[in-house]
Amino acid sequence: MAITTSNFKQANAWWVGVVCGMASYIDAATIVATGIALVIYQHTIGVTATEIGVMSGTLTLCIAIGAIFGGRISDRFGRRSVFLVTMLVILVGIVLLVFSTAFALLLTGIVLVGLGTGADLPVSLSTISEAASDRNRGAIIGLSNILWTIGILSAVLIATFFGNTGRLGGQLLFGQVGVVALIVFVCRLTIPESARWRAAQAERAQGIETIRADHARVRDLLQRPYLAPFIALVVFYALTNVGANTGGQFGTYLAVNVAHISVATNSAISLIGFPIGLLCGLWFMKIVDGPHRMGYFVFGAIALMAAYLTPAIFGFSIATILPMNILMGVGGAFAFEGIMKVWTQESFPTLLRSTAQGTIIAVARVVAALLAFVTPALVAVSPQGLYAVLSLVVLIGLLVAWFTFRRHLGNQFQEETQLESDVAPATALPHA
Repeated sequence: MAITTSNFKQANAWWVGVVCGMASYIDAATIVATGIALVIYQHTIGVTATEIGVMSGTLTLCIAIGAIFGGRISDRFGRRSVFLVTMLVILVGIVLLVFSTAFALLLTGIVLVGLGTGADLPVSLSTISEAASDRNRGAIIGLSNILWTIGILSAVLIATFFGNTGRLGGQLLFGQVGVVALIVFVCRLTIPESARWRAAQAERAQGIETIRADHARVRDLLQRPYLAPFIALVVFYALTNVGANTGGQFGTYLAVNVAHISVATNSAISLIGFPIGLLCGLWFMKIVDGPHRMGYFVFGAIALMAAYLTPAIFGFSIATILPMNILMGVGGAFAFEGIMKVWTQESFPTLLRSTAQGTIIAVARVVAALLAFVTPALVAVSPQGLYAVLSLVVLIGLLVAWFTFRRHLGNQFQEETQLESDVAPATALPHA
């Protein structure tokens, strides 16, 4: 017989959503800040184009490694200890990126920030979803997507005002990530261990057979009913993230080296699309727990395709970069990371949730990392050709998601809640 989560201490779901959702802020701010700061360092401390490619690829690869190990560790040993350690690892890496000039130390900083950020993402998302209810889970997960957008905005704002100040601009871009990580660490000290995770662990310890207690092995992801959503989410996020990661890490590189506009000008152009993206993100929070989210997914998918096709057809200039950024903000709100997070949290039981999320993130970041290593070389050959290929790749990912999730595949939270509703008060554990 299942154990009820009411026997364990729980924090306010929206507080958890804000504090743990900052993982998405730090992820986005780090990726965009790295893309801009390394270009600044290229012209101030002598970082080469090859070194930019290596560090960009390393960041993405380390996020992948961190995600897969962080997710699995948190399913085995708990969410709280992992999401505290990750912030400390990020802080050490940021210090190196702010104060170092040698390539070896900069690369070490990239490795630490990547590992910490990657490990934090799946753990924080599971913590959020397990603190929420069916009435607000999608909305609170959607909040993490808003924070992701704000993370991008923070880096763009700093670049807009300080992008032409030399090395200081790069230091400020990295430094603000460190300040935020420190604040988040302090706030996370107030969040207890996930009640759902503790209940599942208690059931395993007592030999109680339930879905959330029994399905805890990695190989369970490759069996029904989890195989179809798992494969679909891996493909969907990996392919759509290739495009997003290219824009995030190399948007400034393309603007400066292909469109021949300054860092500050490109950042100012990017700012124009942010209010639209934020409004769409807020609307996503409103509709995601309702029956119309698949319709909005289709709308977002069309916007994303238009975004990637714009530079592929018309080339890179101020006139194409602006609509591309706006369309990416609209499409990304409804058909990218936000909906992936919701589908992932709903599709897997408690002791597999972070493992699945971490694996999905890891595969996506590895694919993006492989491309990032050679992106500067591909841009030198044909930037329009690169975005034409990205358009096709993103389309495939969107179609896979639509074919898989156009029909409701089930909600693991509802199944686990139904188990708890059958528990008599007399069987409850003492409050913990």
